[in-house]
Amino acid sequence: MIELKDITKVYSLGAFGKRKLTAVDNVSFSIGEGKIISLIGESGSGKTTIGKMMLKLIPITKGQILFQGKDLSLFKGEKLKEYYRYVQGVFQDPFSSFNPIFKADRIFELVKSEFFPELTGREWQIHVLDALESVGLNPKTVLNKFPHQLSGGQLQRMLIARALLLDTKFLVADEIISMLDASTRIDVLNILAELKKGGLSILFITHDLSLGYYISDESIILYRGSVMEAGKTEKVFSTPLHPYTRMLLDAVPRIDRKWTTFETPERKAVRSDTIGMCKYYDRCPLATKECEAQGLIKVEEDHHVACWRWNDV
Repeated sequence: MIELKDITKVYSLGAFGKRKLTAVDNVSFSIGEGKIISLIGESGSGKTTIGKMMLKLIPITKGQILFQGKDLSLFKGEKLKEYYRYVQGVFQDPFSSFNPIFKADRIFELVKSEFFPELTGREWQIHVLDALESVGLNPKTVLNKFPHQLSGGQLQRMLIARALLLDTKFLVADEIISMLDASTRIDVLNILAELKKGGLSILFITHDLSLGYYISDESIILYRGSVMEAGKTEKVFSTPLHPYTRMLLDAVPRIDRKWTTFETPERKAVRSDTIGMCKYYDRCPLATKECEAQGLIKVEEDHHVACWRWNDV
């Protein structure tokens, strides 16, 4: 459905833009119909930047994003509007998506005026009610309310319902439950899982490994804009091959034994010149003077790692 081919995003910094920051560096992956892929990494790893490029909110510096085989960079005007019928995004802070001086359901009216002006009021009302019920909301509880009268979980579900009002086939879910309490989080995750059964594909952006493990079919571990490890979620979490993946898993407080705690060797003194080295070189306990930047290596079916010493991990 959506394929990313070596996409790169470089920001210009400073008053004259002389300094450059590579936020995303040659990232490639694809998402098929009815699949959930988790994009996992710490803050600043480039997760949100990838999501914004997929939503065409910011331009790509290099590479291609293909939607159903067509280059996203060529979508303009009516073609771009048609793209947004199928691809939508829901972001971290639900309150920032609502104007506090208008009632929350105004977001549905905006969708109607832009995409469905031909529908009668009654037809649109039925459409909205169905969308709200599909995300577990009681229309009588949430309609005609101001944003401050609703909880974060209710507002987030309304945003998902808004996306479903269109012919949404792909959803970018960027940290959509990080601001919600624990009981509401699982409800939203279960809603996404149900939508997946209906054929919806989802890019689930998160820094929380446990959430990615719970919901995704595949996981991509991102560090400083580069993919460190990727594959089926069960394989990535049960047999992590990159030192960064293992470090992330070791940092997760656990109340069960879903995956094993790994011992990592003490870092030894290595070269100070890191030009051309792996992005994780300056933190890696396995780093040696022989290390170089490494593309993804296929270790087994549905499991790739960007480390030539994966067998030593």
